[in-house]
Amino acid sequence: MADETTVTHGDLTGIDTDVDVIDDITTAAKVILYNDEIHTFEDVINQLIKAIDCTLEKAESLTWEVHTNGKAVVFSGEIHDCLKVSSILEEIALHTQIEY
Repeated sequence: MADETTVTHGDLTGIDTDVDVIDDITTAAKVILYNDEIHTFEDVINQLIKAIDCTLEKAESLTWEVHTNGKAVVFSGEIHDCLKVSSILEEIALHTQIEY
């Protein structure tokens, strides 16, 4: 029969005993809106206001970013919210992508 060994806290000197516990992992998803040559600035601005409940100024800024860069992150949040935003933008056939 093997001898029993007792390990005390003092025997753990030099060993990292801290354990990080993550209770809730929340990874933000994001909605990317792509530029197209079909919709007017006014179309996109109005749909952004409807989709993300933003000000006219914010919608104009995002629309300009999409136009200038070819795409822009227009919303970040939980995946179910991103799906809702994307769905509203796609009501008028805007092209979106959700990254998670």
